[in-house]
Amino acid sequence: MVLVNSKEFATHQEKYLNLALHQQVFVKQGENMFVVTKAKEKKLLKPDADFHRAISMDEFQRRALLMVDKLDKKYAK
Repeated sequence: MVLVNSKEFATHQEKYLNLALHQQVFVKQGENMFVVTKAKEKKLLKPDADFHRAISMDEFQRRALLMVDKLDKKYAK
């Protein structure tokens, strides 16, 4: 564990990012404390059935506007 202030971190950023590959680096800025760690790799998934059933943004917008129009006509009386 390494604790540095924000000015030191900004000055030697590459050094502390390399250090964060192996241990936690804490950066203190005033009353706030930040932790710099290496992110775990996320496994990317292939498109599934839900993806292929999804509608496009244009289709969603068209359907949403139709629904809003129907609600407006129903309650605007």
